[in-house]
Amino acid sequence: MKLQRKNRRALALGALAVSGALALTACGSDDTGGNSNGGDASATAQAGNIDCGDAKGQLQASGSSAQKNAIDAWVKQYAAACKGVQVNYNPTGSGAGITAFTQGQTAFAGSDSALKPEEIEASKKICSGGQGIDLPMVGGPIAIGYNVPGVDTLVLDAPTLAKIFDSKITKWNDEAIAKLNPDAKLPDLKIQAFHRSDESGTTDNFTKYLKAAAPDDWKYEGGKAWQAKGGQSAPQSAGVAQQVKQTSGAISYMELSYAKDGMNTVSLKTEAAEPVEATIENATAAIGAAKVVGTGKDLALELDYTPEADGAYPLVLVTYEIVCDKGNKADTLPATKSFLNYIASEDGQGLLADAGYAPMPEEIITKVRETISSLA
Repeated sequence: MKLQRKNRRALALGALAVSGALALTACGSDDTGGNSNGGDASATAQAGNIDCGDAKGQLQASGSSAQKNAIDAWVKQYAAACKGVQVNYNPTGSGAGITAFTQGQTAFAGSDSALKPEEIEASKKICSGGQGIDLPMVGGPIAIGYNVPGVDTLVLDAPTLAKIFDSKITKWNDEAIAKLNPDAKLPDLKIQAFHRSDESGTTDNFTKYLKAAAPDDWKYEGGKAWQAKGGQSAPQSAGVAQQVKQTSGAISYMELSYAKDGMNTVSLKTEAAEPVEATIENATAAIGAAKVVGTGKDLALELDYTPEADGAYPLVLVTYEIVCDKGNKADTLPATKSFLNYIASEDGQGLLADAGYAPMPEEIITKVRETISSLA
């Protein structure tokens, strides 16, 4: 019942997104579509709700490529309101983003994994009198995109995925895949499994899912760096998505916002009665069950990768904005707080569904807003 209540609340946010995100007709950095007049009106209305405060100058940030499409949508609205601020977000990957932050190169970082103890310790060198904290801001499913001619629907489970990405299953007509898809015409085609070449929070979450849901078949420790043998690699979310689009027999993991332009995605078999599709609603059902495990102002979450509830998609991630709780640079603090306040607001979260992401559950985003207001 608790999960259902959270899901209904999250779906209500999704409804808000549909009505509030008309300004966003193209969310990816490679999209070229223009806005309609209605979209322009919505953009103006949203921009009018943004509090720029004393924000000015350039705001440098980097990290998670998973959230780039969301950042693009947010920056578009924010720039229309706060013309004295230029937000520059470089989607270098979560690992590189945290490194840049702990070296004092950026005002905040985006990461699909919460800070590790050693990263928190490193952050104390640049957060004078404070430390880096995790602010959960963007959610969504990690989709498993595939390119198998003649196969438009595909069901896989965690053990089968583990064997595919560990080079133990190498053909699409393998018996394990056929058993899960009795009605599919699976070709005698080599599987081309692609993983991220850069350190990635998406990789971290994907391998956490495999460890939790298929412990007998995935023996690697996990983390941002890919550890399994074999397969092929490509940089960032856009890179693996492009490989799936252009390579027959390909399969890879990526955020749902990158699995577009007709790409097929896998439905995952869980303990529920029916396989679960990678959708915003199904991911929201799983994120709604997350627990805050961070201490103090840190809002790191613990996700459940083996949900039993019907319609809960098990392979999800949450992207955190990582910032100093105290000791932020004085020249960028006003812009940092202004921008983070906007993206955590109802308007900011309302853009996420159209951009292919899930907004944070209300009880979580409320804590995020309170924490942002206390940044110093």
